Amino acid sequence: MTNTEQTSVLITGGNKGLGLEAARRLGEQGWTVFLGSRDEGRGREAAAKLIAGGANVVMVPLDVTSDTSVADAVRLVQKHTDRLDVLINNAGAPGRIVAPADATAEEIHSVYDTNVYGPIRVTHAFLPLLRAADHPRVVMVSSGGGSFAVVTDPEQPVSKMHELAYSSSKAALNMITVRYAQALPEIKFNVATPGEVANHKFAATDMNRHTGELTVTEGTDSIVRLATIGPDGPTGIFVDRLGPVAW
Repeated sequence: MTNTEQTSVLITGGNKGLGLEAARRLGEQGWTVFLGSRDEGRGREAAAKLIAGGANVVMVPLDVTSDTSVADAVRLVQKHTDRLDVLINNAGAPGRIVAPADATAEEIHSVYDTNVYGPIRVTHAFLPLLRAADHPRVVMVSSGGGSFAVVTDPEQPVSKMHELAYSSSKAALNMITVRYAQALPEIKFNVATPGEVANHKFAATDMNRHTGELTVTEGTDSIVRLATIGPDGPTGIFVDRLGPVAW
């Protein structure tokens, strides 16, 4: 086992988009980045690019919907360190934006498996390594679409996006984060959305076919901020890059 004094982070869905950009930014700060990727080939390509830029990166094959994959990921990380300072639960699935009248339990379940059960599965598995850190943090990557205040605001574009799976899964993720924060005060659990809620903007990623007005770097501002909070920082909060977001 190799254990250094570098801050360590595991990022799920780290091979592209917000996850990859967060990995790049934290790697530039000298962190050890465990880059989780469901697609092993794409994960290795992404890790190689970051390593070429000078980052300390370990690619971790990780499918958040699989107990076996998550258990294997824990064992791999343990080969490199005996603690994990930060976990960023970034992997997400948009679903097929099925109209509520046409949505089935199967459609909802497939999205929840990644967006809700995935973060629970990964967080639970990595709790021992997080608890071994001096100042552990968990960042859940959510969405303004998971906010009741946002979805019920007729001025917000998401209020007109009629679907069940994605928005409800992110609302569930938000509640899960608050409950973790309340029950485990020794770990900072917080929620980030990559948009600007007040300005009705969201980050351009594969998930939205790069139609967002914010860059992927701007989209990771809230994620990186929560990943780097100090020991006296907040827990159980929901923020975007401009500040607090209403639940």
